[in-house]
Amino acid sequence: MTTNKSDKFNARTVSEEGKSVVYLTGELDLSVAPDFRLVMEPLVGDSDVDLAINLKDLKYIDSTGIGILLSILKARHSMNASFSVEEVPTQIQKLFDMTGIAKFFEPQENSQ
Repeated sequence: MTTNKSDKFNARTVSEEGKSVVYLTGELDLSVAPDFRLVMEPLVGDSDVDLAINLKDLKYIDSTGIGILLSILKARHSMNASFSVEEVPTQIQKLFDMTGIAKFFEPQENSQ
């Protein structure tokens, strides 16, 4: 599933062999949060699939976007389901470090 918001944000999902990876591009902020939630909702509830979000091409994330990531983490944790954040750009990793959430999103290299 892909969603666009004025070419500002794109979320593309690739699912194969028990894993779904959502590739984010552009800017994840309040204006595109509803679109992002729509993409993520069916994926978050599927505990049989490993879920990852790839941030390689994400340029910006605000507190709303961070909040969504934290809510996904919490939901997946309560289901004992896997969730990871992959390929975090340096500027976003700095934000994760400053806000203290980096410890919850242990970035992993993309294996593709």
